[in-house]
Amino acid sequence: MTTLVPEVVPEELAQEPSTLPLPAPSTAGPARWWVLNGRPTWSAPARVVIFVSTLVLYTWHLSSVGMANSFYAAAVKSGTLSWKALFFGSLDPGSFITVDKPPAALWIQELSGRVFGFSSWSMLLPEALAGMATVMILYYLIRRWVGEGAAIFGAVALAVTPIATEMFRDNNPDALLTFLLVAAAWALWSALETAKTNRLVLCASLVGFAFLTKTLEAFIVLPAFGLVYLLCAKPRLARRLVQLSWAALALVISSGWWVAIVELWPASSRPYIGGSTNNSELNLIFGYNGFSRVFGSGGGSGAPGGAGPAFAGTPGIGRMFNDLLGGQISWLLPLAIVGLLGGLWLTRKEPRASLRRAGYVLWGGWTLMFAAVFSDAQGIFHPYYTVVLAPGIAALCGAGVPALWRLGRSNRWWCWALPVAVIGSAVWAAVLLGRTPRYDTWLAPSLVVAGVIGAIGLLLALIGVVRAKLATGAASVLGAASLLAGPIAYSITTVNSPNAGALASAGPATTAAAGGGVFRFGADLPGGAAIGALGRGRQGGFGTGPSADQAVVSYLEKHQGSAEYMVAVTGSQVAAPLILSSGKPVIAMGGFSGSDPAPSLAQFKKLVATGKVHYVLVNSGLTGSISLGSTSRDSPPNGFPGRPPGSFRLPPGVESNGNGPRAGGPPGGFPGGTGRAFGGPGGRSSDANAIDQWVEAHGTKVSYGSSAGASSSDGTLYFVSSAAAT
Repeated sequence: MTTLVPEVVPEELAQEPSTLPLPAPSTAGPARWWVLNGRPTWSAPARVVIFVSTLVLYTWHLSSVGMANSFYAAAVKSGTLSWKALFFGSLDPGSFITVDKPPAALWIQELSGRVFGFSSWSMLLPEALAGMATVMILYYLIRRWVGEGAAIFGAVALAVTPIATEMFRDNNPDALLTFLLVAAAWALWSALETAKTNRLVLCASLVGFAFLTKTLEAFIVLPAFGLVYLLCAKPRLARRLVQLSWAALALVISSGWWVAIVELWPASSRPYIGGSTNNSELNLIFGYNGFSRVFGSGGGSGAPGGAGPAFAGTPGIGRMFNDLLGGQISWLLPLAIVGLLGGLWLTRKEPRASLRRAGYVLWGGWTLMFAAVFSDAQGIFHPYYTVVLAPGIAALCGAGVPALWRLGRSNRWWCWALPVAVIGSAVWAAVLLGRTPRYDTWLAPSLVVAGVIGAIGLLLALIGVVRAKLATGAASVLGAASLLAGPIAYSITTVNSPNAGALASAGPATTAAAGGGVFRFGADLPGGAAIGALGRGRQGGFGTGPSADQAVVSYLEKHQGSAEYMVAVTGSQVAAPLILSSGKPVIAMGGFSGSDPAPSLAQFKKLVATGKVHYVLVNSGLTGSISLGSTSRDSPPNGFPGRPPGSFRLPPGVESNGNGPRAGGPPGGFPGGTGRAFGGPGGRSSDANAIDQWVEAHGTKVSYGSSAGASSSDGTLYFVSSAAAT
């Protein structure tokens, strides 16, 4: 009986691949130069297709994304102009205030900008290359663990995960975070294979650098990493504990050196730490970027509780599958869970140091830890955070399919597992596609049909009814197509319709319920506009791109004189476009949301008195108006029929004037959140309000030649003389 089965590497190869003798080259026919010893003939062509396709997917029309998240884009431009701004992660070249994350992700983009010149392309290229490298490393790890076929499937699954496609074309720090953690997994796997301490130290150092990318989120993998080495490494227990101690020391040093420098640096000569309540990086790490994300309170400035539901739905066990997150990450999550259970059962009797079981512990722990923390997060949680789940899900799917096949071949009770998992995943894909009305209505039923036919074919092969290789191979192809077609369609939509904004998401708009109000995430508004504040506008809005009033910029550049700062504004959402347009230092009063206690009124008066700043945009920030921009994310991939009309139901408290939400937004911010999360009403700090009132009382309105005179959508421009502050 001959059947085509998914490639499963023999146990000895899975455990000790480096010690096996290589087979002698075949002399039966002409040598194929592309075939490596011990690899299938299709391996090299498949790898080339996957890696080239991934590179194209992540770089195609990359500059069309524009400045992506202008908050980080402004910091990148500042870092190309000032080494001090680069080191601290400052928002502006004058280093008045930092962004609300450590600067490691900015460093890579800034160095690229210094080499190639600052542009959208030079800023985003490192992100795309990080995505390409992540796919390649995962392929290598799965091949070492399970085999070639599983590695191919896992690499494809990661590459076409919709949120991965989005984030590896974006300038948020999550792309570098994901790459560094996968690289750390490679170092850990090398430590498991070789038992070398230096590999474990390298793993810890990479996690430490990931900490400098996005703080405590990088540490979520540590329990999985520590557990797999403690349970599955070859050395004796005492030796393993010593090695883990060295790794812990490396983790402390690699994650803490920059934090220590910032904390020891005199506060008077460095920028204010954006997002903190007391100008402390430790406060930012454990507050706004730490416990407030998990518990919804106890955070720093601009860290409200309960903001998570507005972006990611209500916390709970089903959060990864809800309307806001499901289409981003959950396409293959059911298959990954079943594959994990099958893999652990298959390897349950293997020796303690079995690498096959270690792989399931590693990637299962990775996936479960991130899913558990993200599902229960009570604070601010954005859909794009889920990109770090993608490698774990892809690895479990790649290894889980051959594990389920082997179980089904050896045990009739397990022969249903793989077919049922394929059908279940196809049905779930149809559910996700159904959340976007009329998004290629033929695609969902096609996936279900393909999944059912493929599953039946696999079942017949497992029980021995079908023995032909061609039939089994066709069933496998149909099953794989039903699993991957949905994510591929969403990824193509993501590339064809670039999403610029602070709230990045992948795929088309979906009908989603959050915080008691129903809205389309990225949906159209009347007249073809979209809410920029929700991350879909191409111009203006919530970090979507440069939209500074050029008349204001021209006037300020001409009249800045000897002042250190071109202008002072409230919040980074107004400051960032000004920085991107001019490259000049701009004071972002209150930081990201306008709620940071920097500067105080006394500090601002001193800046004016010493001639460091003379111009102020009063009532600037998100309290002014919500800028609108176009979106086309409702459309399917090019060549796919159907384009659903835009529809939008405004969140509670937002009134429409016929062209979108009325200026100001709902009291206390958007649904499920607070004003501080967006810098909306109630979000500005008392310091910012006091400064605006003082400027209005002591300053002079400036007419800068626009039709609005002294006012624009960004605020009203005032000049304040040094004498007024003395």
